Amino acid sequence: MAYGFVSIVHLVALVLCIIELGIMAYVVSAWLSAPSSESFLVFNSIWSLLVLAYIGFAPLYFTRLFHRLASLALLAVTTIFWFAGAVAFAAFVGPFRRNCGPDGHCGSARAGVVFAFFLWALFSFLLVLDSLEAMRSRKHTEPGGATTAAKPPTYAGA
Repeated sequence: MAYGFVSIVHLVALVLCIIELGIMAYVVSAWLSAPSSESFLVFNSIWSLLVLAYIGFAPLYFTRLFHRLASLALLAVTTIFWFAGAVAFAAFVGPFRRNCGPDGHCGSARAGVVFAFFLWALFSFLLVLDSLEAMRSRKHTEPGGATTAAKPPTYAGA
């Protein structure tokens, strides 16, 4: 089975979401009452897995449930979620902590910030690719209301 470029990017996003979910679950487990920015990144990971499942499986197996603009809207919301979560968690972790080594929860929190920004960039890239695809495949209308979509060639017969 040949995978296209966009499918490979979706698979990379899936793997990074699973890694981010594991890292943030480890960081959240250290708190008795976790800060909201950490919990939001756990939510982002689960949300992204669901969005990737919809975008990956709905066009293949549930064609009636798939709509290109719905997948575009889901990608836009997911991109906004990742940006907001990454910035909020980066502000919470902060760049300078004296007692923060590379091991333990503090190092994992920093890794969570890095993966969150990677996922934001990856979903932004997917959003741009899907937006370009949606713009390319839509029909254009003339001022009179007639569509200028390419008509299929006539069949000459046997």
